Amino acid sequence: MGYSRLRALPSRVGVYFLLAMCLFPEVGYLLVWQKLTASLSALPVVTPTTKALRDLRRRVGCAPMRRLFEVLSGPLARPTTPGVRFGTYRTVSFDGCSSLKAPDTVRNRAWLGSPGHGGYPLLELMTLVETGTRALIGAVFGPLARARAAMPGACCTY
Repeated sequence: MGYSRLRALPSRVGVYFLLAMCLFPEVGYLLVWQKLTASLSALPVVTPTTKALRDLRRRVGCAPMRRLFEVLSGPLARPTTPGVRFGTYRTVSFDGCSSLKAPDTVRNRAWLGSPGHGGYPLLELMTLVETGTRALIGAVFGPLARARAAMPGACCTY
């Protein structure tokens, strides 16, 4: 019995692949794919090419990941949880970092700007976290000015 070739990997597989890439950030596409499909030994699993996995990642885009973040993020503490309230107010913390290096491409330099000291363009990450539970409530990333403007009132030192 022959198997027909899949020309395009399903988008659902692409979402799983992107999540697996987050779990194994230091390895390449093919090794991430092998780790993702390791338990499927009873099924005939064909390893796609690096190009097919790259095309899958581009086709899926950021919308499913953004939606997943919107569903999972938010405060977790109940009103009676110790350490998460000051009187009637929920306590939260802002945190930011600008040490995430982006690939040195023309597109990234146009978006993030060029660092004055040379080197890679830097990506700013700003997060809002619930104190006590450390639940991620919100996050923005991008150029330095955009990330700080997206969360007004954030007081950060770098």
